[in-house]
Amino acid sequence: MQGLSDHLRTTLAWSWKGLSKTAKEDAWEKEALVRHDILLPNERSFHAAAKRNNLDIMEQLVEKKVNINAMNSMKRTALHFAVGGNHLSAVEFLLNHKARVDIADKHGLTVLHLAAWFGSLEIMLMLVKAGADQKAKNQDGMTILHFAAQNNNVRIVDYLIQDLHLRELNQQDEKGRKPFLLAAERGHVEMIEKLIELNLLTSEKDKEGNTALHLAAKHGHTSIVEMLITQWQEINQPNEVSYSQEEHPHFELLSVFLQQDSPLHLAIANNHVTLVSRLLGAKHNVDALNQKQQTPLHLAADLGNVELVETLLKTGCDLKAVDKQGKTALAVASRSHHSLIVDMIIKAERYYAWKKDHKEKNYDSPIGPALTFKQDHSLETKQIRSSLWKLAYHQLKAQEWRKLARSWEFLDEQIKAIEEQWSGNNPSSCEHGHRMLLIWLHGILMRRENPERRLYEDLVKAGFPELAEKIRQLQSSTDASSKRCAVS
Repeated sequence: MQGLSDHLRTTLAWSWKGLSKTAKEDAWEKEALVRHDILLPNERSFHAAAKRNNLDIMEQLVEKKVNINAMNSMKRTALHFAVGGNHLSAVEFLLNHKARVDIADKHGLTVLHLAAWFGSLEIMLMLVKAGADQKAKNQDGMTILHFAAQNNNVRIVDYLIQDLHLRELNQQDEKGRKPFLLAAERGHVEMIEKLIELNLLTSEKDKEGNTALHLAAKHGHTSIVEMLITQWQEINQPNEVSYSQEEHPHFELLSVFLQQDSPLHLAIANNHVTLVSRLLGAKHNVDALNQKQQTPLHLAADLGNVELVETLLKTGCDLKAVDKQGKTALAVASRSHHSLIVDMIIKAERYYAWKKDHKEKNYDSPIGPALTFKQDHSLETKQIRSSLWKLAYHQLKAQEWRKLARSWEFLDEQIKAIEEQWSGNNPSSCEHGHRMLLIWLHGILMRRENPERRLYEDLVKAGFPELAEKIRQLQSSTDASSKRCAVS
């Protein structure tokens, strides 16, 4: 069941499409009302007056013996419209004239459901006093506690639990969701706080295997996630549904749709960067696997989201993990043609491999460059980046970049991943060579080495002495020019 749109209160108060049906169904039903309205003229006018809280018209029609419980084609009465519009006077008038409070509309919505949704405690008190069924469910198995929790009506929930002692309403709806899960899915901080205070917190899963934490993570509700991770320790739990071949005749087909995603997977799949950082800060397993054996990095790489990939890479996640297809995150990014992500992952692979071999040295000093795997656009490296561009596009011959890459211990799979993307604007070898050189530069900067000197030395070792000399001469002339500008 979809929730009401945020703008609902500013539209027609009697339009409850978000409570029980899709927009398409609503449009069809509105048309049906025009063509097949079963109301008499006086009854139609009475409904219209209830929608507008027009007591004068309502009084006149009652004197004419109008049926105040008349139902339209949606099985809604004037009381439905008065409650849905939060019209206290109209509700009081109808109850004084013995309007029925037990009628459910086509979707099982009673007037008490509407009062819980729209948050009018005054109207709810009147309806309860009039004998409205407090335990009624709509066609989706939702009680008044579900409606109040889903729409953040804290006063209603407090009244139901503290005054009416209706804890038995805290049950699962047809989707297996208790009110706590609905509030978490909507991101209602006040409601979550109230439900926790009332001891209605639950870590139970719905029929799709989601806990409240999964739902909050999926929809990017950082505040809710922060509250929930303080309530229970198991934050890595996948949204796994247990089915057996005997229990479900279409087990094999069903398993395709059951991803068994952790909260971190869900946050990444929905591009919630801030939430991903918060989950990692709470010690969520950065290498958690879903049903497809995908780590969070696999998902982020497939999406091509630079910020998500950067966040995961900086945690030191497992770069060698393979999914059920035997693909690493690098292979996934390459397959999806995300060249920026490919380069970031290769930078991380080379950086962490180098760091592992130099454990005895401290390279995390605040004096050095901040760890990042994104593209470098800094002014400090503009000159060397310009030199590398000229080297790739004007000096290295076709495929010579591969020889240079191997001299720098680029792995075959890394070279292959670089080669799988090509913008088509320049010769592929130039573009691929340039990307490789920038990846190399990242490692040199992270090691705090002099890139100009190291480039010269490595070109000589790799068998490119003439290129090395050209680079040195170009660097010397550039330095001299910079000094003249500084003097003048």
